[in-house]
Amino acid sequence: MRLLAVFATLLLSLVTATAHAWWNDDWAARKKITLTNPAGEVTDAPVLIRLHTGNFDFLSANEDGSDLRVVAGDDVTELKFHIEKWDGLNQLALVWVKLPSLGATTDAWLYFGNPEAPAASDAKGTYDAASAVYHFNELTGNPADSGPAGANATAFTGSRIAASFANGGAKFGGAQSLTLPPVAGQGGWSVSLWLKPAALDGALMQAGGLSAALTGGVLNVQAGDASAAAAAPMVEGKWQHVGVIIEGGVLKLYVDGKLAGEASGAALPAGPLVVGNGYTGEADELQVAGVARSAAWMAVAAAQGPDGALVALGADEAGEGGEGGGIWGTLFQALTLDGWVAIGVLAVMLVVAVWVMIAKAIYVNKVDKANQAFLEKFRELSTDLGALDKSTQMAGAFRESSLYRLYHIATQELSHRFKDTDASHLKDSDKNLSPQALDSIRASLDTGLVRESGLLTRLMVLLTIAISGGPFIGLLGTVLGVMITFAVIAASGDVNVNAIAPGIAAALMATAAGMAVAIPALFGYNYLNSRIKTITSDMRVFIDELVTKLAENYSR
Repeated sequence: MRLLAVFATLLLSLVTATAHAWWNDDWAARKKITLTNPAGEVTDAPVLIRLHTGNFDFLSANEDGSDLRVVAGDDVTELKFHIEKWDGLNQLALVWVKLPSLGATTDAWLYFGNPEAPAASDAKGTYDAASAVYHFNELTGNPADSGPAGANATAFTGSRIAASFANGGAKFGGAQSLTLPPVAGQGGWSVSLWLKPAALDGALMQAGGLSAALTGGVLNVQAGDASAAAAAPMVEGKWQHVGVIIEGGVLKLYVDGKLAGEASGAALPAGPLVVGNGYTGEADELQVAGVARSAAWMAVAAAQGPDGALVALGADEAGEGGEGGGIWGTLFQALTLDGWVAIGVLAVMLVVAVWVMIAKAIYVNKVDKANQAFLEKFRELSTDLGALDKSTQMAGAFRESSLYRLYHIATQELSHRFKDTDASHLKDSDKNLSPQALDSIRASLDTGLVRESGLLTRLMVLLTIAISGGPFIGLLGTVLGVMITFAVIAASGDVNVNAIAPGIAAALMATAAGMAVAIPALFGYNYLNSRIKTITSDMRVFIDELVTKLAENYSR
């Protein structure tokens, strides 16, 4: 049994080491790709990986994506891939990966984080030799073939859409068309494309012996003597996948990856393929192959749409198989630029608010303590009210006291009114204060009270700004983050919850940061404000007490 336990431990350590293996130590980060394909085994399938702020940390990769690498699940074999689009500023990328074998569940690794890595995107190696692939991502000119055949379009009269199914797309207005060179069939022929019809009637594509058209939304395809019609009509204004396969004299029509029609007597098309010339709407990701694709291949192609669940990206990992920061790491990686700006501003506000609270608390405590000490000495005075002010030692002891400063104002007023400023003579019978003089002294004391109140409330406005402005700044960061997240997801077409959740959660961090600034500032403000009110009340009471004593001693 002991030997069995040792063997099991060694086996588990081996499994763990294999699971945490690192393809190349020069790459600092990686992300697991899980592909779920219930359609069946598919070979050499090009799969679209949509990267955006919700599922990928663009700040950890090179600005142009040149450090991107795709490695098979064994963490050894590099896979061919092709970057159709990389926009580091808006954090959006489209990457096509060629999977030699795609089973029910297939894993792969996406490596990034190597500033010295050269670009490895290989469009020609991503697609098989029988394919002609059109992404419609060119700004001008005829659409180019991204596949190895180089079968570029010979004519194009349609217009381009900047944001279509995946990156750019082609738009047809009924009379516009796209002409592609012929792709010779090698025992079969296939075409696959995404359509977003704006009208449900019109010709879709034609080639020698092949025609496809929409009639009331129903797709009809004819090839030789075979004619097939889809069982259900297409939906206007929605992206749908259409596939046509001809093999062994059988015509098969697929809509959204499912067999929609089938007929025998089909012949392989000959001559150029014309798309449009009667079709109204958008088209994207057109693939023409000189081989018959399988039903599983069509299902995989259709599963890459906005509603597909073929691709799932895991959390970032850093270093030798280490996790990339857990939940908080995922949130910070998904945080957009506007969120970082909002959180940065809020961090500055928090530092300022904490500094104000600490500084004011120290100041208020000093003033309160000095006031209490001064009051004890002041109330020991009997008739010589200027005794505390003539002593420099006393003045130094009470320099933090706001009450002493008010007391000093009163003694200065007395010295201005009496020729003899010696405190020992202040209570002589010829020293008399009229009611007007007492009112003037009270006015000076009120002025001093306003000045002392200003010192007590100085910088408190910064706390009110943090309380009222912090949540709004955080809310602004959240709103902008949510807007950017939805805009990027709309552009990438990846609308599953795994794509949306990280971006939304990261955007909410700005609101949380705003509350984290406002709540401590609110507590600190209320505490300090209550202390300041107490000291202010003490000063008002002291002024009344001081004026009363002046009236008793110097008013006849």
